[in-house]
Amino acid sequence: MKKILYLTDLCYQAKGREYFREDLYITGVLKDHFDIAICHIKNAEAYEDQADLIVFRNTGSVIGYRDTYDCFVRRVHEKGLNTYNTFDGKADMRGKQYLVDLSAEGFPVTPTVDRIENIARLGECARYVIKPKDGADSIGLEFLTKEELLSRNLSSGEMLIQPAVDFLYEVSFYYVNDRMVYAMYAPDKGKRWALRKYEPTPLDKAFADSFVRWNTIRRGIQRVDACRTHDGKLLLVELEDLNPFLSVLDLDEETRAEFMEEFIAALRGSM
Repeated sequence: MKKILYLTDLCYQAKGREYFREDLYITGVLKDHFDIAICHIKNAEAYEDQADLIVFRNTGSVIGYRDTYDCFVRRVHEKGLNTYNTFDGKADMRGKQYLVDLSAEGFPVTPTVDRIENIARLGECARYVIKPKDGADSIGLEFLTKEELLSRNLSSGEMLIQPAVDFLYEVSFYYVNDRMVYAMYAPDKGKRWALRKYEPTPLDKAFADSFVRWNTIRRGIQRVDACRTHDGKLLLVELEDLNPFLSVLDLDEETRAEFMEEFIAALRGSM
């Protein structure tokens, strides 16, 4: 059987999610199809040359291991390591600058700037959100009034500034390569990870597909996160193309099996 090096962090703590349970389930299924070894990214270099494919999964926010991550990506490109996801994405894989760029280009994303002098582009709002460009899992996220916002030194371009959008709910669309396999939503917007199965409309699918096409990643799992506004529109919150949490244990058995079948086929197609 082909060899997979599965990179994860079984000790990573995330609010509202248990990453290790998801990866233990996934690797428990994959072991019947591949020779699989689980490894932390900090120890990957000793084993990566022996693998037919390196699967980059629930490794947590790269803020916690930035130097290790940068060295790993450099080895991927210099040595031509075979990875899933491929490291050619344009979204969270490179930080969140893409939200600023897509907002300026008129895409349906949460309005975003990265300098205080540009907040007029966001329109008038009661509260703002700021978060680091290289953040994840709400690390460094703050809600501020306009007065509080103006008192901060936010001209370095390192922080995202957004209006605190009043939305109905958040919804996520999950892709294996360029195919949407399932969607889930949080009916209670105060409980982001209390998810239920969601049936996307054709317009929903067209919305999510447009960002997957924009990203042009060769292969990988992507999660398109959006919020539904009170006028019925969807706005992109983020496009997670590095190590998206998949909530597979919250899926019904049929959908979970469909996802694993699609994932296994994608991994085989990558070798």
